[in-house]
Amino acid sequence: MALPDVSEVKGFMPDDEGALLHRWALEQLPTGPALEVGTYAGKSAIYLGSAAAQVGGTVFTVDHHRGSEENQAGWEHHDPSTVDPEFGLMDTLGMFRKNIARAGLEEWVVAIVGPSTTVARWWRTPLSLLFIDGGHGVEPARADYRNWTPWVAPGGVLIIHDVFPDPADGGRPPYDDIYLPALASGEFAEVEAVGSMRVLRRVER
Repeated sequence: MALPDVSEVKGFMPDDEGALLHRWALEQLPTGPALEVGTYAGKSAIYLGSAAAQVGGTVFTVDHHRGSEENQAGWEHHDPSTVDPEFGLMDTLGMFRKNIARAGLEEWVVAIVGPSTTVARWWRTPLSLLFIDGGHGVEPARADYRNWTPWVAPGGVLIIHDVFPDPADGGRPPYDDIYLPALASGEFAEVEAVGSMRVLRRVER
């Protein structure tokens, strides 16, 4: 399993969690497309896309590229170099496009630029893998769970980033508003955990 080199790519994905994404994408992509919500500069998309290149799959990424709550000025994960001086807003789309091109993955990674809720309103394709790593506020997390998980095909997987059972370790919405509701629904069963990443498989009925 050849992992991509993401050492020069901005992002918040530890190597072991990226390896998990890559491994599950290799398994799932032969049965249908994958989609990630929240791509920032493309680190996770490169892990997913390199798997797609190996098995002939397709990865869609959904992001408005203006940064989520924790990326804004005054917050812990803000990077001033991502701010467009003309508009005074974050814009990570150019970085994303360059990183995907440098990785040679433009054929396998398709960027959808827009709000997650707007894109989801028109989405109609079952997914073999859904990776949620979008806005970490309560409302964005709830919206991503509500709008995207219905498209995970039976036998497909839902992967959630930044799941912290202990409040001392991190923010609550991915745990409280995506992970726990997915388990409580009876539609998903947890199959793996690495770091803050949780993998849930949709139950086949």
